[in-house]
Amino acid sequence: MLFDSHNHLHDARLLPWRAEIMAELPALGIAGVVANGTCEQDWPAVAELARAHPWVRPSFGLHPWRVSGRGPEWKETLEAFLAEFPGAAVGEIGLDRWMEQPDVEAQRECFLWQLDLAARLERPVTVHCLRAWGLLDEVLRAARLPERGFLLHSYGGPAEMIPGFVKMGAFFSCSPWFGHPAKSAKLAVFKSVPADRLLIETDAPDMAPPEELDTHPLWHEGLRLNHPANLRVSLSLLSRLRGTPGDELAAQIAANHRSLFGECGVTRDAR
Repeated sequence: MLFDSHNHLHDARLLPWRAEIMAELPALGIAGVVANGTCEQDWPAVAELARAHPWVRPSFGLHPWRVSGRGPEWKETLEAFLAEFPGAAVGEIGLDRWMEQPDVEAQRECFLWQLDLAARLERPVTVHCLRAWGLLDEVLRAARLPERGFLLHSYGGPAEMIPGFVKMGAFFSCSPWFGHPAKSAKLAVFKSVPADRLLIETDAPDMAPPEELDTHPLWHEGLRLNHPANLRVSLSLLSRLRGTPGDELAAQIAANHRSLFGECGVTRDAR
């Protein structure tokens, strides 16, 4: 069984194929996915997907790209979704200096509040970070963190920072994007991740693998999308890199996924 620890299955770009995708993934051995919302506008779509498919674990969070557009009641809205879904994670949240004109202080404020919320509710967290690894380390060391840990999704930081992040509770996920030759150095970093902290993801519909590795190509407005079935590409990349048989690695990753996110199943409060 495979588990996709980070994607955006609710993304509107996947709508023409969503019914087919949702039927196909379990048949391909993908037993569970974590669908991440990024703002108040897409949290309802994540919730709708999770209500319809018990193997979809919702995750609700304010992404650093969406911080400037947050509404005055975003915190209350986020808490309401997390209350409805006791098994939901908090994410995708984090820090980003890659975006144009980032308001780093606003990002930090929102990130810290959401980390504290996750700790209070005992929820796992999914963290986005681009060009802010030193700042992320600083913020995490000063923050209240959930005891069950957090995911550094599509980890692109240096190998030297992995031990410190592990001590704070980090897991690290590899995406199909790292199959591109230009990303070989990023992929190589995953040799340094402890086996019990490895996860795989797709980040679908973004972060598509190289065309030669893409067995489920999707095209939208002239751009190639990442099909969530490409989770097997992520597994294959790590298997070759680490010299671990695919079945053995899949079993380890499944255990890691459950350790962070819990067992797959109904995550909605039925009251």
